[in-house]
Amino acid sequence: MSDFDVEAVRAEVRAMDFVRGTPAEVAMWREDMAESRANLVIEDMIPSPNDDAFFDMLLDKGVSPPLVSQILLRLLNHPDADRSLPITPVAVAV
Repeated sequence: MSDFDVEAVRAEVRAMDFVRGTPAEVAMWREDMAESRANLVIEDMIPSPNDDAFFDMLLDKGVSPPLVSQILLRLLNHPDADRSLPITPVAVAV
């Protein structure tokens, strides 16, 4: 992923109106995330500390996996991103 300001994204997520996960759901999502991360490491696609901080922050805020995907798409300014999300895309060097 790209190197971006996790704290800036945190502020934008805090301002969003969405249904947060319950503690049980977040615990399950954390387990799923740990499994996914382990698979990435096996494939030698090791997430950066910034990537880890980003996903940890979203879990701390109770963001559901489908919304995590949409936030990530918006952050990366992907064509399939939901443009209504109040997330500022990062500038990507080409």
